[in-house]
Amino acid sequence: MYKLVKGRFGYAVRAVGVSQTRWVRQKLSSPQDQQAVRQVVVPIARHFSSLQATQGALLKLPGPSYAAPTRGIGMLVARVLRGALKIRYLILGGSIAGGSALAKTYEQWKEALPDTKFLEGLLPSQEDLDSVRASLISYRDKIKDAVPEFSLDPKLLEASEDQYNRLAMWFKERLDDAIQAAEEEKSNSSGTSFFPDDFSPDLKQHALSFTAMGSSSAEREREKADNIREKYESLQEELMQVQLKYQREVERLEKENKELRKSLMLRAGDTVARKKVKKSLIDMYSEVLDELCDYDSSYDTQDHLPRVVVVGDQSSGKTSVLEMVAQARIFPRGAGEMMTRAPVMVTLSEGPYHIASFKDSTREFDLTKESELAELRKEVELRMRNSVRNGRTVSHDVISMTVKGPGLQRMVLVDLPGIISTVTTDMASDTREAIRTISEQYMSNPNAIILCIQDGSVDAERSNVTDLVSQMDPQGKRTIFVLTKVDLAEENLANPDRIRKILAGKLFPMRALGYFAVVTGRGNQEDSIQAIKDYEEAFFSSSKIFKGGVINSHQCTTRNLSFAVSERFWKMVRDTVEQQADAFKATRFNLETEWKNNFPRTRELDRDELFEKARGDILDEVVNLSQVSPKQWEEALSRKLWEKMVTYIFESIYLPAAQTDSSGTFNTTADIRLKQWADQMLPKRCVEVGWETLQDEFRKFIERAKTSKDHDTIFDNLKACVVDEAMRRHVWEDKAADVLRVIQLNALEDRSVSDKQQWDSACRFLEESVKEKLTVTESTLREMVGPGTREQWLYWTSPTEDQRKRAAVKTELEKLLATDYSHKNTLNYDEVTAVRKNTQNSGIDVDNEFIRETWHPVYRRHFLRRSLAKAYDCRKSFYAYHQGLEGELGVECNDVVLFWRIQQMIKITSNALRQQVMNREARRLEKEIKEVLEEYGCDREKKEHLLTGRRVLLAEELKRVRQIQEKLEEFIHSLNAEK
Repeated sequence: MYKLVKGRFGYAVRAVGVSQTRWVRQKLSSPQDQQAVRQVVVPIARHFSSLQATQGALLKLPGPSYAAPTRGIGMLVARVLRGALKIRYLILGGSIAGGSALAKTYEQWKEALPDTKFLEGLLPSQEDLDSVRASLISYRDKIKDAVPEFSLDPKLLEASEDQYNRLAMWFKERLDDAIQAAEEEKSNSSGTSFFPDDFSPDLKQHALSFTAMGSSSAEREREKADNIREKYESLQEELMQVQLKYQREVERLEKENKELRKSLMLRAGDTVARKKVKKSLIDMYSEVLDELCDYDSSYDTQDHLPRVVVVGDQSSGKTSVLEMVAQARIFPRGAGEMMTRAPVMVTLSEGPYHIASFKDSTREFDLTKESELAELRKEVELRMRNSVRNGRTVSHDVISMTVKGPGLQRMVLVDLPGIISTVTTDMASDTREAIRTISEQYMSNPNAIILCIQDGSVDAERSNVTDLVSQMDPQGKRTIFVLTKVDLAEENLANPDRIRKILAGKLFPMRALGYFAVVTGRGNQEDSIQAIKDYEEAFFSSSKIFKGGVINSHQCTTRNLSFAVSERFWKMVRDTVEQQADAFKATRFNLETEWKNNFPRTRELDRDELFEKARGDILDEVVNLSQVSPKQWEEALSRKLWEKMVTYIFESIYLPAAQTDSSGTFNTTADIRLKQWADQMLPKRCVEVGWETLQDEFRKFIERAKTSKDHDTIFDNLKACVVDEAMRRHVWEDKAADVLRVIQLNALEDRSVSDKQQWDSACRFLEESVKEKLTVTESTLREMVGPGTREQWLYWTSPTEDQRKRAAVKTELEKLLATDYSHKNTLNYDEVTAVRKNTQNSGIDVDNEFIRETWHPVYRRHFLRRSLAKAYDCRKSFYAYHQGLEGELGVECNDVVLFWRIQQMIKITSNALRQQVMNREARRLEKEIKEVLEEYGCDREKKEHLLTGRRVLLAEELKRVRQIQEKLEEFIHSLNAEK
């Protein structure tokens, strides 16, 4: 600042305006330097006129006179260099900007051009053009070497080689005709010349030389062609040997690789045995397909995941191809019989051991042992036959199995029933349509790889599968064609060109990604897989079809086929699995939305979860049986026992015994009938009563549970069905009847009433029983005779003609009973005749049978009224009975004693039945209910029948979609990790 104030830099600070000048002076100086700053800080006038007036002052250097520094040659050189560098930068920047603009313009121009990629499929590749050019050059050299050197006419020289060849052939033909004609003329006239007289000598010489040249060139051409053919056959055979040698080496290396991988897997299995086993990609994918097999969506989320669908005519070799790919003979065999009756989904994966297992079983079959292979084939055949129901021949049910082994190609194959053209008598009438429906269902999947199997030993015109495949995949974008039994085709077909057309895709009306020829055996069912592979290798090494160039080496053997199918399968999986996962994600959202709208605040329970909840409720009700007190059990049993035996007691015991004339005869008759009853009918009837009582009490608990607040009606059908089935199966213990027989006989033999309390109880029991029976009898009589006078006036009813007759007969019978109070229970002939005549006098004509039918209820009422009166008289006769004074006092209380014996028997029987129910039968019922629940829990169809409704279906579908989506996401994550 000091140097600036002193002006040592030779410059002055100029500010525009006075105020700015004052501010600059203050900022640049201290109070001591105000005078010096005033000299170097010069104000500049704002106006143009003032600026012109002060122009001289502005250019003048104020302040003390110091020498200003001068610019020398160095500054000039620096300015020149700076200018040159600026020019370089300008040129460089312009070129870069221009280049980028030009590149952008070129890209825009290129984008504007039409797309010419479609020409790639139409025009031959550069390699094809080079091969054609090389073949033409070699052909030219060949022709050039074959033609001898001779001079031609100038006009012929101007012609092309092609025209020359045609001309040579024409000359050769004409010359042969001329020679033949000359020989014929020579035989006729030996002196005649072949050429005409005007034929020039030069032309004769040229014709003869051309003829000699043509014959010699043709011979050399034939010799050369034979040599080329021999060389080609030798090269083809050498190529085959090299390929077989290469294949053997590859198989040897693979075998070593299998052993190494097996040891590594076993070692890894030992180290990871305690950890969670990580599933392979193909196992995860197979689980997804298993879930989708049973999935039935209401939202049209179809199963479009890739799988290899094996289709073909019956006995075309489908199963044999599958066995060769799986390297084990795992399917049942039949001579011309349909063996594949249901779709079989086989998941091939790699593992240390060659084993097979089913989806729903934990057993593993060792495929290296022939005995377990036979058991596996029997199991497959058994599952197929079990899947066919209702008289059908084929089934839609999928049999899922997994085959693991070292070196197996990872993929999922579905073997379908063979397509047939004729339905035999042992098949269902719709078998052909059912097979086509199953095949179309699997092939309609746009991501399914169709493995079309064609029998090479039969005429192509007899093929059914090719037409079906061409309909499902007309472009052939996902079809692989396999020609089986090529060894038989070579023996039967005289024209190998037909096989070439088949494998070139020119014979059948279908397209395919690839064409393969395989040999799957010699027709011997006992051959092993290794024997079949050796036979296949030997056949192709010596086959005329292969040596003749009909098929290429990569189109042979099941080994190449399995590689190609596996590669195509995984490509399809990677391309489509994420789309399928997105589709199920959208379906899950739709299902969850429907559930929230229709069933809010309700748990999403599927059939299995609902069944388990119902199981708990039913078992809780069984436990509630233990809460019933012994008193309640005995009261219920006593009530039920009396209801079941009251009719027999009155009709078969009490009424016949009451017809006797003395007390001793009454007791004797009663004893005999009671003993017969106790020996034959009573114990079994009591057991039935006990079982019915147990059922009634259990059903009361079930009905009581329906009235609770948290009752769910969706379980009603299931609970009722389980209880009914358990009750139907339950059988009371056999020895219970024998125990009851002994107890009841002892109780009925006791005829002594020990105290007044028991006597009063017996009297009440008799009175109640008689009153109950009397009520029933009077109701029966009322129905027989119709309404009385009171009912007719009050309710405006009138009796029928039959009821009028019954009423008249009843009146006469009551008169008869009034005259004989102790009348027996039967009417004699005279009494019947008297009643009929009396009714006839009243204008009513009835027969004897009509009178007897009316007599039974009339007499029963009379008898019950008499018994009730006797029961009233016996209330105070205990002491007379106890002292044996009944006869002296004129009171007969045998009825009370009889009913006391029956009452005691009922009490003892109900007590014994109660002990059996609480100690044994309730537990046995609980066990049977558990067994029924276990059976129903394993029966999917039963649960679907008993647990129905949109709520159940929606929960089932939502659970299934979640499982599928989770498995798909897990598989996609593992697939991306493997990439």
